[in-house]
Amino acid sequence: MYEIEMQEMSEAFFPCWKAAGIHLGKQIDGGIQSWMRAHPYPPFLEHLSFRLGNQLFFVRIEDVDDKVRGPASRRGLAAAARAASGHACILPMKKRLFGDSWVATLPGWGLLDAATGKPIDPVSLVTDEKIEMTPWEAHDMAVQVVRDHLGGEGFQLMSWQGNPEVDPSIWFVGKTTKPEWVVVRSARYPCDSAERPANWVAIARSCARMSTTGHFASVAIVSADQPFRSSDEAAVPLWRGYGMHVRFTGLE
Repeated sequence: MYEIEMQEMSEAFFPCWKAAGIHLGKQIDGGIQSWMRAHPYPPFLEHLSFRLGNQLFFVRIEDVDDKVRGPASRRGLAAAARAASGHACILPMKKRLFGDSWVATLPGWGLLDAATGKPIDPVSLVTDEKIEMTPWEAHDMAVQVVRDHLGGEGFQLMSWQGNPEVDPSIWFVGKTTKPEWVVVRSARYPCDSAERPANWVAIARSCARMSTTGHFASVAIVSADQPFRSSDEAAVPLWRGYGMHVRFTGLE
């Protein structure tokens, strides 16, 4: 467990961030269907992230005139992409001289490789290769399952993040209208549940200044192709972009 920057997105940067998301969504017919991060709430490593086929893309948005700056850093972007075996990208944006609208400065997707500065075409990087989901991806999916559950129950979400090395994973407004937190853990078949972290007391202590009400959420994931012929059946890998079954029984 370590401290993570909780910098808010500024009002000046928000229109740029929103325009960037719209721009990326227009680059493919039907829009991007698998956004991983498309919300403006902290904590931040990347500003936007999405999956296209078997590839993951993590995007940092930068004002070419350096008048408006977004939260986090290129270092955080690289860390997120590296943990998920994805591509770290920079999206240069520019504010029009007249009006408050923002546009990408480069043609097409407008993305640059964060390490080399060379243009990136996400579609050209997609292949037919089967890529197994990283622990980061499995955890991010588990957080999404719990987040959707809380939203469906009518709770107001405050913030969430899919980094498995950061706890808690989710903050939300509880029934008492006070903040509550959730530690999420994922498990893969043949395990049908995840264990609470050994440092549970330390997590609770670090959250106590905001809330003493915490929850644990176990999310088990199995491939939709798992045959279940016997109890010792080998687990089918969780291939990125393929179907899965999820077991989540609620908050503890």
